[in-house]
Amino acid sequence: MKKTVLNLKVSALAMALGAALSPAVQAQTAAEELQQLRATTQALINTLVESGLLTREKAAAMMKQAQAGAAPAPTAAAKPETTADGKRVVRVPYVPESVRQEMREQIKGEVLRQAKSERWGQPDAYPEWLGRFTFEGDLRARVESASLGQDNTEPGYGFRGGDFTRAADLALNNTGGLPNTNTQENFDRSRVRARLGVGAKVSEQVIAGVRLTTGSSTGSPTSTNQTMGQSFNKYAVVLDRAYVQVKPDAAWGVTAGRMANPFYSTDLVYADDLGFEGFTVAGKQKWSGGEGFASAGYFPLTENKPGTSNSRSMVGLQLGNAFKMANRDEFKMGLALYSYQGITASRETEEARLTRPDYAARYEYGSALRQRGNTLFRVNSQLDTATTLGLASEFKILNLITSLSLNHLLGQPVVLTADFVKNLGFDKNKIKERTGYELVDGKDSGYMLRTAFGPSQVHQKGQWNASLAYRYLGSDAVLDAFTNSDFGLGGTNNKGWILQTSYGLYNNTWVTARWLSANQIDPFAPGKTTKFSSDILQLDLNARF
Repeated sequence: MKKTVLNLKVSALAMALGAALSPAVQAQTAAEELQQLRATTQALINTLVESGLLTREKAAAMMKQAQAGAAPAPTAAAKPETTADGKRVVRVPYVPESVRQEMREQIKGEVLRQAKSERWGQPDAYPEWLGRFTFEGDLRARVESASLGQDNTEPGYGFRGGDFTRAADLALNNTGGLPNTNTQENFDRSRVRARLGVGAKVSEQVIAGVRLTTGSSTGSPTSTNQTMGQSFNKYAVVLDRAYVQVKPDAAWGVTAGRMANPFYSTDLVYADDLGFEGFTVAGKQKWSGGEGFASAGYFPLTENKPGTSNSRSMVGLQLGNAFKMANRDEFKMGLALYSYQGITASRETEEARLTRPDYAARYEYGSALRQRGNTLFRVNSQLDTATTLGLASEFKILNLITSLSLNHLLGQPVVLTADFVKNLGFDKNKIKERTGYELVDGKDSGYMLRTAFGPSQVHQKGQWNASLAYRYLGSDAVLDAFTNSDFGLGGTNNKGWILQTSYGLYNNTWVTARWLSANQIDPFAPGKTTKFSSDILQLDLNARF
Protein backbone atom coordinates (compact mmCIF):
# COMPACT_ATOMS: atom_id res chain seq x y z
CA MET A 1 0.00 0.00 0.00
CA LYS A 2 2.77 2.42 0.91
CA LYS A 3 4.55 1.68 -2.31
CA THR A 4 1.34 2.48 -4.23
CA VAL A 5 0.96 5.83 -2.44
CA LEU A 6 4.58 6.62 -3.18
CA ASN A 7 4.07 5.80 -6.85
CA LEU A 8 0.99 8.05 -7.06
CA LYS A 9 2.70 11.00 -5.43
CA VAL A 10 5.85 10.68 -7.46
CA SER A 11 3.76 10.40 -10.60
CA ALA A 12 1.92 13.57 -9.63
CA LEU A 13 5.21 15.37 -9.17
CA ALA A 14 6.42 14.18 -12.59
CA MET A 15 3.13 15.26 -14.21
CA ALA A 16 3.36 18.69 -12.63
CA LEU A 17 6.83 19.17 -14.01
CA GLY A 18 5.67 17.93 -17.38
CA ALA A 19 2.72 20.32 -17.33
CA ALA A 20 5.10 23.24 -17.09
CA LEU A 21 6.33 22.27 -20.53
CA SER A 22 2.85 22.04 -22.09
CA PRO A 23 1.68 24.56 -24.74
CA ALA A 24 -1.30 25.32 -22.47
CA VAL A 25 0.83 27.72 -20.46
CA GLN A 26 0.80 30.07 -23.47
CA ALA A 27 -2.57 31.31 -22.21
CA GLN A 28 -1.07 32.56 -18.98
CA THR A 29 1.20 35.43 -18.23
CA ALA A 30 4.76 34.68 -17.20
CA ALA A 31 4.12 35.81 -13.63
CA GLU A 32 0.99 33.69 -13.24
CA GLU A 33 2.67 30.66 -14.74
CA LEU A 34 5.70 30.89 -12.48
CA GLN A 35 3.61 31.48 -9.37
CA GLN A 36 1.29 28.55 -10.05
CA LEU A 37 4.17 26.19 -10.88
CA ARG A 38 6.05 27.22 -7.74
CA ALA A 39 2.98 26.75 -5.55
CA THR A 40 2.13 23.36 -7.04
CA THR A 41 5.66 22.02 -6.71
CA GLN A 42 6.03 23.34 -3.16
CA ALA A 43 2.72 21.75 -2.17
CA LEU A 44 3.74 18.35 -3.55
CA ILE A 45 7.08 18.50 -1.80
CA ASN A 46 5.42 19.47 1.50
CA THR A 47 3.02 16.54 1.10
CA LEU A 48 5.91 14.12 0.61
CA VAL A 49 7.61 15.50 3.72
CA GLU A 50 4.46 15.30 5.86
CA SER A 51 3.84 11.74 4.69
CA GLY A 52 7.31 10.69 5.78
CA LEU A 53 8.30 9.80 2.23
CA LEU A 54 10.85 12.60 2.05
CA THR A 55 12.98 14.18 4.77
CA ARG A 56 12.95 17.94 5.35
CA GLU A 57 16.66 18.05 4.48
CA LYS A 58 16.14 16.31 1.14
CA ALA A 59 13.23 18.64 0.33
CA ALA A 60 15.39 21.71 0.98
CA ALA A 61 18.16 20.21 -1.16
CA MET A 62 15.72 19.62 -4.03
CA MET A 63 14.44 23.22 -3.90
CA LYS A 64 17.96 24.59 -3.77
CA GLN A 65 18.99 22.48 -6.75
CA ALA A 66 15.94 23.63 -8.71
CA GLN A 67 16.68 27.33 -7.98
CA ALA A 68 20.30 26.91 -9.00
CA GLY A 69 19.29 25.40 -12.32
CA ALA A 70 16.68 28.05 -13.12
CA ALA A 71 17.33 30.60 -15.86
CA PRO A 72 18.30 34.07 -14.62
CA ALA A 73 15.51 36.67 -14.47
CA PRO A 74 15.45 39.50 -17.04
CA THR A 75 17.40 42.55 -16.01
CA ALA A 76 15.74 45.87 -15.38
CA ALA A 77 17.27 47.24 -18.56
CA ALA A 78 15.73 44.53 -20.70
CA LYS A 79 12.56 45.69 -22.50
CA PRO A 80 9.78 43.04 -22.71
CA GLU A 81 8.42 42.20 -26.14
CA THR A 82 4.89 43.51 -26.89
CA THR A 83 2.31 43.20 -29.66
CA ALA A 84 1.03 46.06 -31.85
CA ASP A 85 -1.75 46.80 -29.35
CA GLY A 86 0.73 46.92 -26.43
CA LYS A 87 0.10 43.47 -24.93
CA ARG A 88 3.06 41.53 -23.53
CA VAL A 89 4.24 38.55 -25.60
CA VAL A 90 4.93 35.29 -23.77
CA ARG A 91 6.92 32.78 -25.81
CA VAL A 92 6.92 29.15 -24.65
CA PRO A 93 9.13 26.61 -26.47
CA TYR A 94 7.18 23.65 -27.83
CA VAL A 95 8.15 20.26 -26.36
CA PRO A 96 6.76 17.19 -28.13
CA GLU A 97 4.55 14.84 -26.12
CA SER A 98 7.02 11.96 -26.52
CA VAL A 99 9.80 14.03 -24.93
CA ARG A 100 7.55 15.10 -22.05
CA GLN A 101 6.56 11.47 -21.41
CA GLU A 102 10.22 10.40 -21.42
CA MET A 103 11.07 13.13 -18.91
CA ARG A 104 8.19 12.08 -16.64
CA GLU A 105 9.34 8.43 -16.63
CA GLN A 106 12.97 9.40 -16.03
CA ILE A 107 12.09 11.64 -13.08
CA LYS A 108 9.75 9.01 -11.64
CA GLY A 109 12.36 6.26 -11.99
CA GLU A 110 15.10 8.29 -10.33
CA VAL A 111 12.91 9.20 -7.36
CA LEU A 112 11.69 5.61 -6.94
CA ARG A 113 15.23 4.24 -7.03
CA GLN A 114 16.32 6.68 -4.36
CA ALA A 115 13.24 5.90 -2.29
CA LYS A 116 13.92 2.18 -2.48
CA SER A 117 17.61 2.45 -1.63
CA GLU A 118 16.99 4.82 1.29
CA ARG A 119 13.74 3.12 2.40
CA TRP A 120 11.55 6.25 2.46
CA GLY A 121 8.36 5.86 4.40
CA GLN A 122 9.02 2.26 5.54
CA PRO A 123 8.90 2.34 9.34
CA ASP A 124 8.59 -1.47 9.43
CA ALA A 125 11.59 -2.06 7.15
CA TYR A 126 14.55 -4.09 8.38
CA PRO A 127 17.56 -2.12 9.57
CA GLU A 128 20.13 -1.46 6.88
CA TRP A 129 22.83 -3.47 8.65
CA LEU A 130 20.70 -6.63 8.54
CA GLY A 131 20.94 -6.63 4.74
CA ARG A 132 24.66 -7.34 5.04
CA PHE A 133 24.01 -10.86 6.44
CA THR A 134 23.37 -14.06 4.49
CA PHE A 135 22.17 -17.36 5.95
CA GLU A 136 22.45 -20.93 4.71
CA GLY A 137 21.85 -24.34 6.19
CA ASP A 138 20.87 -27.93 5.58
CA LEU A 139 19.58 -30.99 7.40
CA ARG A 140 20.24 -34.64 6.65
CA ALA A 141 18.68 -37.73 8.22
CA ARG A 142 20.44 -41.01 7.38
CA VAL A 143 19.75 -44.70 7.79
CA GLU A 144 22.90 -46.80 7.35
CA SER A 145 23.41 -50.56 7.12
CA ALA A 146 26.89 -52.13 7.16
CA SER A 147 27.53 -55.71 6.05
CA LEU A 148 30.95 -57.06 7.05
CA GLY A 149 32.57 -60.10 5.42
CA GLN A 150 32.03 -63.26 7.43
CA ASP A 151 35.56 -64.37 6.58
CA ASN A 152 37.11 -61.10 7.79
CA THR A 153 40.04 -61.49 10.16
CA GLU A 154 38.85 -61.70 13.76
CA PRO A 155 39.62 -58.67 15.91
CA GLY A 156 42.39 -58.78 18.50
CA TYR A 157 44.76 -60.88 16.38
CA GLY A 158 47.74 -59.67 18.40
CA PHE A 159 50.46 -57.06 18.13
CA ARG A 160 54.04 -58.03 18.77
CA GLY A 161 56.31 -55.27 20.03
CA GLY A 162 57.94 -53.56 17.08
CA ASP A 163 55.60 -54.94 14.41
CA PHE A 164 53.98 -52.60 11.98
CA THR A 165 50.22 -52.28 11.91
CA ARG A 166 47.69 -50.54 9.64
CA ALA A 167 44.69 -51.00 11.89
CA ALA A 168 45.54 -50.36 15.51
CA ASP A 169 41.92 -50.67 16.59
CA LEU A 170 41.85 -54.21 15.18
CA ALA A 171 45.33 -55.28 16.31
CA LEU A 172 45.23 -54.23 19.94
CA ASN A 173 43.24 -55.78 22.80
CA ASN A 174 41.88 -53.80 25.72
CA THR A 175 43.05 -54.31 29.28
CA GLY A 176 40.56 -57.14 29.76
CA GLY A 177 42.03 -59.10 26.87
CA LEU A 178 38.87 -58.78 24.77
CA PRO A 179 38.60 -57.41 21.21
CA ASN A 180 38.08 -53.64 21.15
CA THR A 181 36.23 -53.49 17.83
CA ASN A 182 34.04 -55.44 15.42
CA THR A 183 35.13 -56.99 12.12
CA GLN A 184 32.50 -59.66 11.37
CA GLU A 185 29.10 -58.69 12.76
CA ASN A 186 26.74 -56.60 10.64
CA PHE A 187 25.30 -53.46 12.20
CA ASP A 188 22.80 -50.66 11.51
CA ARG A 189 22.69 -47.09 12.73
CA SER A 190 20.70 -43.90 12.22
CA ARG A 191 22.41 -40.53 12.03
CA VAL A 192 21.52 -36.87 11.61
CA ARG A 193 23.52 -33.87 10.46
CA ALA A 194 22.53 -30.22 10.86
CA ARG A 195 24.52 -27.23 9.62
CA LEU A 196 23.75 -23.52 9.92
CA GLY A 197 26.05 -20.86 8.51
CA VAL A 198 26.03 -17.07 8.70
CA GLY A 199 28.02 -14.75 6.45
CA ALA A 200 28.52 -11.04 7.14
CA LYS A 201 29.59 -8.47 4.56
CA VAL A 202 31.71 -6.27 6.79
CA SER A 203 32.63 -4.02 3.88
CA GLU A 204 33.05 -4.25 0.13
CA GLN A 205 36.40 -6.01 0.66
CA VAL A 206 35.84 -7.99 3.89
CA ILE A 207 33.59 -10.99 4.62
CA ALA A 208 33.31 -12.85 7.94
CA GLY A 209 31.67 -16.26 8.35
CA VAL A 210 30.57 -18.62 11.13
CA ARG A 211 28.99 -22.08 10.88
CA LEU A 212 27.55 -24.37 13.54
CA THR A 213 27.18 -28.13 13.05
CA THR A 214 26.21 -31.25 14.90
CA GLY A 215 28.85 -33.83 15.80
CA SER A 216 29.06 -36.70 18.25
CA SER A 217 32.39 -35.36 19.44
CA THR A 218 35.10 -32.92 18.47
CA GLY A 219 37.54 -35.83 18.15
CA SER A 220 36.59 -36.61 14.54
CA PRO A 221 37.79 -34.01 12.05
CA THR A 222 36.10 -35.69 9.06
CA SER A 223 32.50 -36.11 10.24
CA THR A 224 29.69 -33.84 11.45
CA ASN A 225 27.23 -36.73 11.92
CA GLN A 226 25.37 -37.27 15.17
CA THR A 227 24.46 -40.90 15.81
CA MET A 228 20.91 -41.36 17.09
CA GLY A 229 20.18 -43.54 20.08
CA GLN A 230 21.40 -41.34 22.92
CA SER A 231 18.42 -42.06 25.23
CA PHE A 232 16.84 -38.78 24.08
CA ASN A 233 19.79 -36.77 25.32
CA LYS A 234 20.36 -33.47 23.50
CA TYR A 235 22.97 -33.23 20.75
CA ALA A 236 26.22 -31.34 20.94
CA VAL A 237 26.72 -28.35 18.64
CA VAL A 238 30.22 -27.36 17.60
CA LEU A 239 31.79 -24.38 15.85
CA ASP A 240 32.73 -25.78 12.46
CA ARG A 241 33.77 -22.54 10.74
CA ALA A 242 34.97 -19.16 11.90
CA TYR A 243 36.90 -17.09 9.38
CA VAL A 244 37.50 -13.66 7.95
CA GLN A 245 38.21 -13.11 4.26
CA VAL A 246 39.83 -10.00 2.82
CA LYS A 247 39.51 -9.46 -0.95
CA PRO A 248 41.13 -6.25 -2.20
CA ASP A 249 39.61 -7.06 -5.59
CA ALA A 250 37.66 -9.85 -7.28
CA ALA A 251 40.82 -11.58 -8.52
CA TRP A 252 42.41 -12.66 -5.21
CA GLY A 253 41.93 -12.70 -1.47
CA VAL A 254 43.27 -13.83 1.91
CA THR A 255 41.33 -16.03 4.35
CA ALA A 256 42.22 -16.65 8.00
CA GLY A 257 40.57 -18.88 10.61
CA ARG A 258 38.64 -22.13 10.27
CA MET A 259 37.33 -22.42 6.73
CA ALA A 260 36.06 -24.77 4.04
CA ASN A 261 38.52 -26.74 1.92
CA PRO A 262 40.35 -24.04 -0.09
CA PHE A 263 41.66 -26.53 -2.67
CA TYR A 264 40.12 -28.12 -5.74
CA SER A 265 39.98 -31.79 -4.69
CA THR A 266 37.85 -34.90 -4.14
CA ASP A 267 37.34 -36.93 -0.97
CA LEU A 268 40.23 -39.17 -2.04
CA VAL A 269 42.54 -36.74 -0.22
CA TYR A 270 40.20 -34.72 2.00
CA ALA A 271 36.76 -35.72 3.32
CA ASP A 272 33.85 -33.52 2.25
CA ASP A 273 33.11 -32.39 5.82
CA LEU A 274 36.72 -31.63 6.73
CA GLY A 275 37.37 -28.06 7.87
CA PHE A 276 40.76 -26.37 7.46
CA GLU A 277 42.38 -24.19 10.14
CA GLY A 278 44.99 -21.66 9.12
CA PHE A 279 45.73 -19.04 6.50
CA THR A 280 45.26 -19.13 2.73
CA VAL A 281 45.89 -16.90 -0.28
CA ALA A 282 43.85 -17.68 -3.38
CA GLY A 283 43.51 -15.99 -6.74
CA LYS A 284 42.18 -16.45 -10.24
CA GLN A 285 42.85 -14.87 -13.61
CA LYS A 286 40.64 -15.00 -16.68
CA TRP A 287 42.13 -15.29 -20.14
CA SER A 288 40.77 -15.86 -23.64
CA GLY A 289 40.68 -19.65 -23.31
CA GLY A 290 39.49 -20.03 -19.74
CA GLU A 291 40.44 -19.15 -16.17
CA GLY A 292 43.57 -19.96 -14.19
CA PHE A 293 43.55 -20.36 -10.40
CA ALA A 294 46.05 -20.74 -7.58
CA SER A 295 45.84 -21.43 -3.84
CA ALA A 296 48.48 -21.53 -1.13
CA GLY A 297 48.01 -22.11 2.58
CA TYR A 298 49.60 -22.79 5.94
CA PHE A 299 47.65 -24.96 8.41
CA PRO A 300 48.85 -25.70 11.97
CA LEU A 301 47.84 -29.15 13.23
CA THR A 302 49.20 -28.93 16.78
CA GLU A 303 50.88 -26.09 18.59
CA ASN A 304 54.41 -26.32 19.88
CA LYS A 305 54.31 -27.03 23.64
CA PRO A 306 57.84 -27.52 24.96
CA GLY A 307 57.89 -30.58 27.15
CA THR A 308 54.50 -31.76 25.90
CA SER A 309 54.29 -31.94 22.12
CA ASN A 310 56.03 -30.90 18.93
CA SER A 311 54.66 -28.47 16.39
CA ARG A 312 52.84 -30.15 13.50
CA SER A 313 51.61 -28.40 10.37
CA MET A 314 50.70 -28.74 6.71
CA VAL A 315 51.61 -26.46 3.80
CA GLY A 316 49.59 -26.69 0.58
CA LEU A 317 50.11 -25.22 -2.89
CA GLN A 318 47.88 -25.70 -5.92
CA LEU A 319 47.94 -24.40 -9.49
CA GLY A 320 45.26 -25.08 -12.05
CA ASN A 321 43.24 -23.95 -15.00
CA ALA A 322 39.71 -24.33 -16.32
CA PHE A 323 39.69 -24.47 -20.12
CA LYS A 324 36.49 -23.24 -21.75
CA MET A 325 35.27 -25.31 -24.68
CA ALA A 326 32.39 -25.20 -27.14
CA ASN A 327 28.78 -25.49 -25.91
CA ARG A 328 29.85 -24.31 -22.43
CA ASP A 329 31.86 -27.53 -21.92
CA GLU A 330 34.89 -27.29 -19.64
CA PHE A 331 38.09 -29.18 -18.95
CA LYS A 332 39.54 -28.43 -15.53
CA MET A 333 42.78 -29.59 -13.96
CA GLY A 334 44.69 -28.86 -10.79
CA LEU A 335 48.13 -29.90 -9.54
CA ALA A 336 48.77 -29.66 -5.81
CA LEU A 337 51.48 -30.51 -3.28
CA TYR A 338 50.57 -31.03 0.40
CA SER A 339 53.57 -31.27 2.68
CA TYR A 340 53.23 -32.27 6.35
CA GLN A 341 55.82 -31.30 8.95
CA GLY A 342 56.39 -32.83 12.39
CA ILE A 343 54.01 -35.79 12.08
CA THR A 344 56.49 -38.60 11.33
CA ALA A 345 57.64 -40.61 14.36
CA SER A 346 61.02 -42.01 15.42
CA ARG A 347 61.84 -44.73 17.90
CA GLU A 348 62.52 -43.41 21.39
CA THR A 349 65.64 -44.30 23.38
CA GLU A 350 65.86 -45.39 26.98
CA GLU A 351 67.63 -42.13 27.77
CA ALA A 352 64.70 -40.16 26.38
CA ARG A 353 62.28 -42.19 28.52
CA LEU A 354 64.20 -41.19 31.65
CA THR A 355 64.87 -37.55 30.79
CA ARG A 356 62.20 -36.12 28.46
CA PRO A 357 58.79 -35.08 29.81
CA ASP A 358 57.33 -35.40 26.29
CA TYR A 359 58.72 -38.91 25.83
CA ALA A 360 56.62 -40.94 23.32
CA ALA A 361 53.84 -38.32 23.35
CA ARG A 362 55.80 -36.10 20.97
CA TYR A 363 55.58 -38.82 18.30
CA GLU A 364 52.12 -40.24 19.01
CA TYR A 365 49.55 -40.54 16.23
CA GLY A 366 46.53 -40.47 18.53
CA SER A 367 43.41 -42.61 18.24
CA ALA A 368 41.20 -39.51 18.03
CA LEU A 369 43.01 -38.45 14.87
CA ARG A 370 43.78 -41.65 12.96
CA GLN A 371 41.20 -43.67 11.12
CA ARG A 372 42.70 -46.82 9.57
CA GLY A 373 45.28 -47.71 6.92
CA ASN A 374 48.51 -45.76 7.51
CA THR A 375 51.54 -47.83 8.50
CA LEU A 376 52.12 -47.41 12.26
CA PHE A 377 54.81 -48.71 14.60
CA ARG A 378 55.52 -48.80 18.33
CA VAL A 379 57.70 -45.78 19.24
CA ASN A 380 58.48 -46.80 22.84
CA SER A 381 61.98 -47.77 23.92
CA GLN A 382 62.80 -51.49 24.12
CA LEU A 383 62.60 -51.54 27.92
CA ASP A 384 59.21 -49.80 27.96
CA THR A 385 56.25 -52.20 28.13
CA ALA A 386 53.71 -49.54 27.11
CA THR A 387 52.56 -49.05 23.51
CA THR A 388 52.46 -45.69 21.80
CA LEU A 389 51.90 -45.70 18.03
CA GLY A 390 53.42 -43.29 15.52
CA LEU A 391 53.49 -42.84 11.76
CA ALA A 392 56.25 -44.71 9.95
CA SER A 393 56.26 -42.66 6.75
CA GLU A 394 56.68 -39.04 5.87
CA PHE A 395 53.87 -37.39 3.91
CA LYS A 396 54.51 -35.14 0.93
CA ILE A 397 51.46 -35.70 -1.26
CA LEU A 398 51.36 -34.88 -4.95
CA ASN A 399 47.78 -34.63 -6.22
CA LEU A 400 46.66 -34.33 -9.85
CA ILE A 401 42.93 -33.96 -10.47
CA THR A 402 41.17 -33.48 -13.79
CA SER A 403 37.51 -33.22 -14.79
CA LEU A 404 35.69 -32.95 -18.10
CA SER A 405 32.24 -31.34 -17.95
CA LEU A 406 30.00 -32.02 -20.94
CA ASN A 407 26.77 -30.03 -20.75
CA HIS A 408 24.90 -31.36 -23.79
CA LEU A 409 25.65 -35.09 -23.83
CA LEU A 410 22.45 -37.18 -23.92
CA GLY A 411 20.45 -34.14 -22.87
CA GLN A 412 22.01 -34.02 -19.37
CA PRO A 413 25.30 -32.74 -17.91
CA VAL A 414 28.00 -35.40 -17.71
CA VAL A 415 31.18 -35.00 -15.63
CA LEU A 416 34.16 -37.34 -15.92
CA THR A 417 36.67 -37.05 -13.06
CA ALA A 418 40.10 -38.60 -12.61
CA ASP A 419 42.03 -38.06 -9.36
CA PHE A 420 45.58 -39.35 -8.73
CA VAL A 421 47.71 -39.08 -5.56
CA LYS A 422 51.26 -40.14 -4.74
CA ASN A 423 53.12 -39.77 -1.46
CA LEU A 424 56.61 -38.56 -2.42
CA GLY A 425 57.70 -38.99 1.22
CA PHE A 426 57.15 -42.76 1.31
CA ASP A 427 60.63 -44.34 1.37
CA LYS A 428 61.15 -47.86 2.75
CA ASN A 429 64.87 -47.31 3.34
CA LYS A 430 64.24 -44.21 5.46
CA ILE A 431 61.46 -46.06 7.29
CA LYS A 432 63.97 -48.78 8.24
CA GLU A 433 66.45 -46.17 9.50
CA ARG A 434 63.73 -44.48 11.52
CA THR A 435 62.03 -47.55 13.01
CA GLY A 436 64.66 -50.27 12.94
CA TYR A 437 62.36 -52.63 11.04
CA GLU A 438 62.13 -53.45 7.36
CA LEU A 439 58.80 -52.75 5.67
CA VAL A 440 58.08 -55.42 3.06
CA ASP A 441 54.82 -54.01 1.62
CA GLY A 442 52.74 -50.85 1.67
CA LYS A 443 51.53 -48.56 -1.11
CA ASP A 444 52.38 -44.91 -1.77
CA SER A 445 49.73 -44.03 -4.37
CA GLY A 446 46.04 -44.07 -5.14
CA TYR A 447 43.46 -42.97 -7.69
CA MET A 448 39.75 -42.52 -8.28
CA LEU A 449 37.78 -42.59 -11.55
CA ARG A 450 34.25 -41.21 -11.47
CA THR A 451 31.41 -40.70 -13.96
CA ALA A 452 28.51 -38.46 -12.94
CA PHE A 453 25.29 -38.00 -14.92
CA GLY A 454 22.86 -35.13 -14.29
CA PRO A 455 23.17 -31.86 -12.36
CA SER A 456 25.84 -31.81 -9.67
CA GLN A 457 23.24 -30.85 -7.05
CA VAL A 458 19.51 -31.55 -7.00
CA HIS A 459 17.59 -28.32 -6.36
CA GLN A 460 14.17 -28.80 -7.95
CA LYS A 461 11.37 -31.32 -7.75
CA GLY A 462 11.86 -34.11 -10.28
CA GLN A 463 15.59 -33.48 -10.82
CA TRP A 464 17.91 -36.46 -10.45
CA ASN A 465 21.51 -37.49 -10.84
CA ALA A 466 23.62 -40.64 -10.64
CA SER A 467 27.31 -41.48 -10.38
CA LEU A 468 29.64 -44.46 -10.38
CA ALA A 469 33.20 -44.37 -9.05
CA TYR A 470 36.09 -46.79 -8.59
CA ARG A 471 38.46 -45.93 -5.77
CA TYR A 472 41.93 -47.31 -4.97
CA LEU A 473 43.87 -45.79 -2.08
CA GLY A 474 47.17 -47.31 -0.93
CA SER A 475 48.11 -47.58 2.73
CA ASP A 476 50.33 -44.49 2.85
CA ALA A 477 49.16 -42.55 -0.20
CA VAL A 478 47.52 -39.87 1.99
CA LEU A 479 47.16 -39.18 5.70
CA ASP A 480 44.29 -41.44 6.79
CA ALA A 481 43.07 -38.91 9.37
CA PHE A 482 41.61 -36.59 6.73
CA THR A 483 40.29 -38.84 3.95
CA ASN A 484 36.74 -40.22 3.52
CA SER A 485 35.29 -41.66 6.74
CA ASP A 486 32.60 -43.88 5.14
CA PHE A 487 34.35 -45.94 2.47
CA GLY A 488 35.74 -49.11 4.08
CA LEU A 489 34.61 -47.58 7.42
CA GLY A 490 37.19 -44.84 6.93
CA GLY A 491 40.84 -44.36 6.10
CA THR A 492 43.24 -45.73 3.50
CA ASN A 493 44.41 -49.21 2.37
CA ASN A 494 41.13 -49.97 0.60
CA LYS A 495 39.70 -50.33 -2.90
CA GLY A 496 36.26 -50.78 -4.41
CA TRP A 497 33.16 -49.18 -5.91
CA ILE A 498 30.77 -46.35 -5.01
CA LEU A 499 27.32 -46.10 -6.64
CA GLN A 500 25.08 -43.13 -5.84
CA THR A 501 21.82 -41.57 -7.04
CA SER A 502 19.66 -38.64 -5.87
CA TYR A 503 16.10 -37.56 -6.67
CA GLY A 504 14.30 -34.29 -5.89
CA LEU A 505 11.08 -34.87 -3.94
CA TYR A 506 10.32 -31.16 -3.73
CA ASN A 507 12.28 -27.97 -4.33
CA ASN A 508 15.39 -28.08 -2.10
CA THR A 509 14.32 -31.47 -0.71
CA TRP A 510 15.77 -34.70 -2.05
CA VAL A 511 16.61 -38.31 -1.22
CA THR A 512 19.95 -40.03 -1.85
CA ALA A 513 20.88 -43.71 -2.00
CA ARG A 514 24.57 -44.66 -1.81
CA TRP A 515 26.29 -48.06 -1.91
CA LEU A 516 29.95 -48.40 -0.95
CA SER A 517 31.78 -51.71 -1.43
CA ALA A 518 35.38 -51.84 -0.14
CA ASN A 519 38.10 -54.43 0.29
CA GLN A 520 41.43 -54.28 2.10
CA ILE A 521 44.54 -53.95 -0.12
CA ASP A 522 47.50 -54.88 2.14
CA PRO A 523 47.30 -56.94 5.36
CA PHE A 524 46.89 -55.24 8.70
CA ALA A 525 50.50 -56.06 9.59
CA PRO A 526 53.38 -57.21 7.39
CA GLY A 527 53.93 -60.97 7.48
CA LYS A 528 50.31 -61.72 8.40
CA THR A 529 47.45 -62.92 6.24
CA THR A 530 44.45 -60.76 7.05
CA LYS A 531 41.26 -59.73 5.31
CA PHE A 532 38.67 -57.03 5.76
CA SER A 533 35.73 -56.19 3.46
CA SER A 534 32.58 -54.13 3.96
CA ASP A 535 29.43 -53.22 2.04
CA ILE A 536 27.60 -50.13 3.26
CA LEU A 537 24.17 -48.89 2.17
CA GLN A 538 23.18 -45.32 3.07
CA LEU A 539 19.71 -43.77 2.57
CA ASP A 540 19.50 -40.00 3.12
CA LEU A 541 16.67 -37.49 3.36
CA ASN A 542 18.05 -34.01 2.72
CA ALA A 543 16.64 -30.48 3.01
CA ARG A 544 18.42 -27.27 2.10
CA PHE A 545 17.47 -23.74 3.14
